Amino acid sequence: MRLCLSVFILLLTLPLFATTHGYGESDNSNGADTVASVDTVASADTVASADTVASVDTVASAGTTRHRNRIERWRDDIRERIHNKINEPYDTTRDNRYWFRSMKHGIVNFDDESMGYPRFLKWSWRVYKWGDRAFNSYDTTYVVSTGKNWKFTIKNKNWIDHFLGKNELGRMSFTSGAASNIGAYLSFMAVSVGYSLDVDRIFETKGTSELLEFSFTCARFTAEAYKLTNTGKMRTQIKLASENDWREGDKLNALQRRSWGLSAYYFFNCHKYARAAAYCYSKYQRRSAGSALVGFSITGYKFTINPDDLTETQVATLATLQFNQVRYTDYCFSGGYAHNIVLHPRWLLNLTGAAGVGVKHIFSEETTPSSNKFAATLRGRLALTYNHKKYFAGLQAYGNIGLFLAGERRFSYTIADITTVFGIRF
Repeated sequence: MRLCLSVFILLLTLPLFATTHGYGESDNSNGADTVASVDTVASADTVASADTVASVDTVASAGTTRHRNRIERWRDDIRERIHNKINEPYDTTRDNRYWFRSMKHGIVNFDDESMGYPRFLKWSWRVYKWGDRAFNSYDTTYVVSTGKNWKFTIKNKNWIDHFLGKNELGRMSFTSGAASNIGAYLSFMAVSVGYSLDVDRIFETKGTSELLEFSFTCARFTAEAYKLTNTGKMRTQIKLASENDWREGDKLNALQRRSWGLSAYYFFNCHKYARAAAYCYSKYQRRSAGSALVGFSITGYKFTINPDDLTETQVATLATLQFNQVRYTDYCFSGGYAHNIVLHPRWLLNLTGAAGVGVKHIFSEETTPSSNKFAATLRGRLALTYNHKKYFAGLQAYGNIGLFLAGERRFSYTIADITTVFGIRF
């Protein structure tokens, strides 16, 4: 029910993006009644004086006159002042202050080196131009810019996770129900930051999950960071090595999961393939293209058992298994392939897969010392994107499996989510 409600809430936000009427504009659909004919001639009895026709306090529309509200008067006054300031005469002498005078009048050409920029601004401009050419240049036959720098996005993440632990004494399995998060994201050029909370907070005073995300994406590479906390209910299963059947428990908040991660990937075919077209919505992929990728990831996990949320039998079994907490960090190098398929000028499908190997550092516990083990990870992504002028929508799927084996000790953690996206560029 909570998942359905979260999707329903997102659907309710669509009219906010689809509206085309501004503040104070008329919503009359009958254009014939609102457009004044230029051929109409007023009689001598109805001709208004020059002082009343151009009144700043009234707005004439189809034979009716209404007073402007305070916000409209402030808006028009600010517009007039800005217009007068920009268009007033100024000294156009090309000296070392010309750039400042031009900036005050809204006339700055960053490609014109004769603007008289100070040394630091000129150096910064050259560094920016070099970085833009080196890291964010595309073949315009395949990729073009949207022409907008800012984006506001609403995301609804629906995900599940599974933890499996095994040692010589037995096994433990924790499987969550579907968790639903809703959050807002703000992006400027290549940078994006967002925060989401679980929908459970609508029904309960205490939340169960929260997610903070950051990303930087350009043509050559992408970098992402996140921090996730989840204490949602999970189905608990425990089995001793001497037993054949699992001991199933209720859905309890027994396993608290906390994780953080940092990852970066380099795209070899960066001039034709644009990850930003599928996941950042700052580019348009005009023709289908793919790219091999290589990167690294650092991921930290901490799983803690809360005995207060277990039955007495489960507590006794966990004591026998000598398990109450697992904390480890993965360091992996990975490679894979990503492909953008242009289904239609407005529709784009992305498929991405990557596999990695590395080292898992297991932190010490009361019963076991710290150690380093072989680790493996497998990640997959899918994104279906729709663009319509300055608006966009998407459906994304993500899966990540982390695994390590150390003799009789085995741990695996799997997380999968489906995300719906709605946003606007400006």
